[in-house]
Amino acid sequence: MQVWQGLGQVPPGTGPSVVTIGNFDGVHAGHREVLARVVSEARTRGALAVAMTFDPHPAVVHRPGEAPPQLTGLADKLTLLAETGLDAVLVVAYTADFAAQPAERFVRRYLVDSLAPVLVVVGHDVRFGAGNAGDRATMAQLGERFGFEVDVLEDVLDPDEQRRWSSTWARALLAEGNVEELAELLGRPHHMRGAVVHGEARGRQLGFPTANLDPASAGAVPADGVYAGWLVRDGGAGDRLPAAISVGTNPTFDGETRQVEAHVIGRTDLDLYGEEVVVEFVALLRPTLRFDGIDPLVAQMHADCARALAILGVAR
Repeated sequence: MQVWQGLGQVPPGTGPSVVTIGNFDGVHAGHREVLARVVSEARTRGALAVAMTFDPHPAVVHRPGEAPPQLTGLADKLTLLAETGLDAVLVVAYTADFAAQPAERFVRRYLVDSLAPVLVVVGHDVRFGAGNAGDRATMAQLGERFGFEVDVLEDVLDPDEQRRWSSTWARALLAEGNVEELAELLGRPHHMRGAVVHGEARGRQLGFPTANLDPASAGAVPADGVYAGWLVRDGGAGDRLPAAISVGTNPTFDGETRQVEAHVIGRTDLDLYGEEVVVEFVALLRPTLRFDGIDPLVAQMHADCARALAILGVAR
């Protein structure tokens, strides 16, 4: 899959194409159905299957204090988009100037002149252009003027719950710590990606050394608690190791800084400092608790590790 970082990287003469537009945060099941439609139509029409996405999320520009946490960083989003069979992704830098352009200018410059679409696939609630003045009717009118068809898709529903698949739903599940249901929506375990940084080394002193994720790591942080999951080395390309993952402030030690730290179960010999790792959340084991002393904490940590191994299907 080609990745074009801005219009300047789109090769001259690109097209014809089938294009869809969206943030695609998490690339969840609903996104994948839409993208499958784009790929199928592109193959039928002998065209390129292209997705346009934005970085950062528009809410960061319009509502900086209220922007939702992003389920995936851009690098992971692009990897997930590539898995859908798309031919290319155009990443548009979302700025106040970009948002201020009229709807017709956006369509002409970013679609017609650059991608030569024969079909544009949009959701029924699509909005674009200054003040979100453009909608699906606007897109249809511009399609007639510029010579492309418009396919308006209704919401994609979870077949069991009859609820709209959405990034908002995914974030709600994450805020509950319900990573098992979240995995069903995403089609994979939720994960974070980041460098391992030095912490207070308290876990090592207790016999449970942890890999502390850089606070700037990509991927939304789930609810406080202890999770069963995996730590994958070498940026997700290396060894896949069973882990007990703690999210929270370490209340037993009166901690104040919220941390994500993963203990690779049964390993005390790993030196992960500075390494980029992926931490996957498979199941919530328990909420964060405050213990009356070291001994009950250590006993609980042993129990957490045993239960995590059982959930992950790893023999002790």
